[in-house]
Amino acid sequence: MPDAEPDLSTRLFSHIDFTNGAVAAVSGGSDSTALLLLLKQHLDRTEPSARLLAVTVDHGLRPGSAAEARAVAKLCAERGVAHRVLAWSGEKPSTGLPAAAREARYRLLASAARAEGIGLIVTGHTLDDQAETVLMRRERSDAAREEGRGLAGMAPATLHDWRDWIVRPLLGVRRHALRDYLRRQKVGWAEDPTNADEAFERPRMRATLAGEAGAQRMNDALALAAREADVRTRLGAEAASLVERFASQPTAGLIRLDPALLSAGDDRAAVYALRILLATSGGIALLPDQARSEALLVRLKAGFLCATLSRTVVDFRRAGIFLRREMRNLPATVAAVDAAIWDGRRQITLNDASGTLLIAPFGAAAAKRRVVDRGEAPPSLVRAALAAEPVSRQAVEKTGPAPDWPTSQGFAAVPVVAPFARFLPSFDLAPARAVAALTGATPPPASPLRGHSAG
Repeated sequence: MPDAEPDLSTRLFSHIDFTNGAVAAVSGGSDSTALLLLLKQHLDRTEPSARLLAVTVDHGLRPGSAAEARAVAKLCAERGVAHRVLAWSGEKPSTGLPAAAREARYRLLASAARAEGIGLIVTGHTLDDQAETVLMRRERSDAAREEGRGLAGMAPATLHDWRDWIVRPLLGVRRHALRDYLRRQKVGWAEDPTNADEAFERPRMRATLAGEAGAQRMNDALALAAREADVRTRLGAEAASLVERFASQPTAGLIRLDPALLSAGDDRAAVYALRILLATSGGIALLPDQARSEALLVRLKAGFLCATLSRTVVDFRRAGIFLRREMRNLPATVAAVDAAIWDGRRQITLNDASGTLLIAPFGAAAAKRRVVDRGEAPPSLVRAALAAEPVSRQAVEKTGPAPDWPTSQGFAAVPVVAPFARFLPSFDLAPARAVAALTGATPPPASPLRGHSAG
């Protein structure tokens, strides 16, 4: 507890690299307020030149939210901390409001971090939040079937949009300990009434944990999270090793798996690697269903096949097992937008902003006219992969050799690792790195956690 550990801030933050500063998400509640004061104490003592920016996101969902933001601004002014208030504007959804608010909060925090040239966001999620998260996921039958992925809880660090790290240093601290610390500091905090509104899932779980058997339930949830986080990290490392050993990319959009993968050892790791590669090839944010992926592995072990899962064609031939985007439901011709994600698979970077550039799938008819030679890959599969790649509309009409990737006329199309492009938990850093290296995606930035097993 903080009152028994005067150097609590050292224990909480000494393993985090603050070289490029930090954005602290501060709502004005007890957890984030304690986070701010403890982080300021740590930086003043260990890295006084590191930049610290407190950001309050006003979701505009309650009448008192603006006053709470002003209270945070006052506290920051008293402590010499730079502060910004960012508002979530626009229409609010009638359903799924907590999830939408969370998405908006991370988007706004990231925008503030980028504006300041800071790549690290620090949040005040606590041990209580972790227990609630794990128990909520355990009660959802779909999470329980996900081989422990959801039951690992919140990761100590998560990469947002493949560029900004979100770190949660308070995951091992109870909320009541943080409140004791604030009382000793004679600092108050705001109470969000929605935290007690049992119309929402998390407050209902919070009320359950406050009950008679709450302490035991919390201990059980945290033990479960620790076990599953370890399993998830080890499974990811094994899957990464399989990708590195058995996967290659003969051409953009076409992944070849050596059939030796099917007898390489642990089927769980093979299934996990296959799920990540299927989602990446198909441009799908969610990994394909566990049971269907296991059935696909069984079918692959039985011999040659051609099947489709998660918008990806799986084609097992003598030359190997090939994965490519299926031709159905490709994007229509659209005006190119810089930094946009095309088909969940390619990030577009415009090279020439002088005029409107139209981007379209290359198309099967145009691909048939191209001369292709990619060694180990059958020409028909190279053309099929080419047909699903983005090109400028003018390039479709030209003949000759296949265009070089990832560049095309007027823009570059860089691969993204679709299932981790939005949020990459540090549990999954090893397989994400392996798939990025395989496909030519930009490598994820190094983890800010010193000594992190995957970082």
